Amino acid sequence: MQVQEIKGKVALITGGTKGIGYGIAEALMQMGVHVMITGRKQETVNEAVSHLNANGFEGKAAGAASDVRQLASLKAAVEQTLNEFGQLDALIANAGVGHFASIEDMTEQQWHDTIDINLTGVFNTIKAGLDALKASKGYFITIASLAGTNFFKYGAAYNASKFGLVGFTQAMMLDVREYGIKTTTIMPGSVTSYFNNHVPNEADAWKIQPEDLGQMVVNLLQMHPRTLPSKVEVRPSMPPKR
Repeated sequence: MQVQEIKGKVALITGGTKGIGYGIAEALMQMGVHVMITGRKQETVNEAVSHLNANGFEGKAAGAASDVRQLASLKAAVEQTLNEFGQLDALIANAGVGHFASIEDMTEQQWHDTIDINLTGVFNTIKAGLDALKASKGYFITIASLAGTNFFKYGAAYNASKFGLVGFTQAMMLDVREYGIKTTTIMPGSVTSYFNNHVPNEADAWKIQPEDLGQMVVNLLQMHPRTLPSKVEVRPSMPPKR
């Protein structure tokens, strides 16, 4: 079966300086896709871009300091992408945060931080990039979580954000496909990343790796235009070792 050629395409990845976002950037660059990654701090963005470009991939990386909580900030990142690469073919809403506490102990700030980044941040991302995706008949991908369907103790804010994100992505998929824009939400289980201040280590070997999700994004972009996997759940193939 013939796959779609993605070499020369351009992707914008929010939260792309480490973890899942960085893994997606690497996978795309290996296929010749140019990437714009965002993060809140310019210094961190510059460091990640330098590392990505040092790998010698055919695709090139650039970066923009951007805060997904601010629509104007994301509009500026999209504009920078267009100025740098001339187009936007894939927009990947990856930036996320996790605060885990009982409702009794959770602070108002933790609640707002989780919802503002994980949910409103995705709304801001597609609002900022919609016109560019219309022009390219591009692809919008959100990185949700199995926590978007499975609730757990101390997960009230995180579950609310991810349940909302899954619903938001699936509904807006129906809105934008009339423009030729494809939309998928990826829902990973346990992933080796820096999420919630975790430092990856050897004990994480059983988990999904960032490059696995990067390969999944590549596969989605290569899929025939007539086919849309609108929601993808992905889990580690084996349980953790006790």
